[in-house]
Amino acid sequence: MMQIRRAEERGRYDYGWLDTAHTFSFNTYYDPDHMGFRALRVINEDRVQPGEGFGMHGHRDMEIITVVLEGALEHKDSIGTGSVIGPGRVQRMTAGRGIRHSEFNPSKTDPVHLYQIWIVPENEGLPPTYEERTFDPAEQRGRLRLIASHSGEDGSLTIHQDARLYLAALRPGESVRHELTPGRHAWVQVLRGGVAVNGEALKEGDGAALGQEAALTAEGDGEILLFDLA
Repeated sequence: MMQIRRAEERGRYDYGWLDTAHTFSFNTYYDPDHMGFRALRVINEDRVQPGEGFGMHGHRDMEIITVVLEGALEHKDSIGTGSVIGPGRVQRMTAGRGIRHSEFNPSKTDPVHLYQIWIVPENEGLPPTYEERTFDPAEQRGRLRLIASHSGEDGSLTIHQDARLYLAALRPGESVRHELTPGRHAWVQVLRGGVAVNGEALKEGDGAALGQEAALTAEGDGEILLFDLA
């Protein structure tokens, strides 16, 4: 069974300095039919103008994962981390019992295009921590590259939830297949281009929830983020 969340159905706000789309309810956007999927709570697609960003603000009890598609994002937080991430580098922040951070576009000329994901952790009150890692784009071409997992296996980021996140970049004629063990669920988010997931056409910004499926197959010309969830 698959349910599709079309890009144009998301909560969309353009503040001038920020163009953002919310797959699930977030901040002032509320949709009782889209509150999240399993442990996946937030998928926000953001485009931040040069020199703009989010000032210091706080979070608690959330695994926050940031994937930059274009441009750069400067991160600073209350546990002493300072970093600038760009395409190919993925960031994980465990908010735990409380963390404050800021996120800015350091460029004077170029916008930054990113996805930010929130996953509900398995336990509350964890120590706040930060981690980032570079993933070679070649490892995502025509295959699923694990970028985050509970165990941190295969060089992936470590998250405090029974979830596995993958990136894949497909060219025309290429496909990937992911087996789902009984009781597992999947969410596919199309980051760029267009793909067919189990025969259903999805375009950039579309997402799809899958349950009671033995496997999913994605093919086409685009990039996807795949969540394997309990």
